[in-house]
Amino acid sequence: MNRYDRPRVGRYALLAAAAALAMLGAGCTDAGPARDTDRQAEVSERGSAVMPFDLDKTTHLFTKTESGGVQTVTADDPGDSAEADLIQQHLRHEADRFGRGDFTDPARIHGNDMPGLATLRDSAGKITVNYAATRDGARITYTTTDVSLVAALHAWFDAQVSDHGEHATHG
Repeated sequence: MNRYDRPRVGRYALLAAAAALAMLGAGCTDAGPARDTDRQAEVSERGSAVMPFDLDKTTHLFTKTESGGVQTVTADDPGDSAEADLIQQHLRHEADRFGRGDFTDPARIHGNDMPGLATLRDSAGKITVNYAATRDGARITYTTTDVSLVAALHAWFDAQVSDHGEHATHG
């Protein structure tokens, strides 16, 4: 390359850098995070019609295990017995329904295309679903030897953590 080619190369490099910055800028303002926030707001609104407890006063914990997982919901204030009672009432009811393969409520909250949901709906009798009250809420334990159902439970847990945002976490 001679000295006369340098300005042209410099111009191309400058144009490439400008294009890269424009693409990065577009990525930074991408609707991805906003879309997640919008989704979480929609889920929260639909959830309030299904779950009797206040999402802003509770936390969902989803712990994956080799044989399924554990879903725990607790009142953020351990002394809030009213929220704990509402959590216990709801999870007791849901554990009974989930054991029969009835996942209507999660579908109402998260949508019918929720990851893992279709497989779980066909799981009646194939997943052991146990309810237990805790001092500040309740938990549901899911156990199965079917690896496809374990995968469906894990996908379902991941979707709930994503959809519930600040109100949910992995254990």
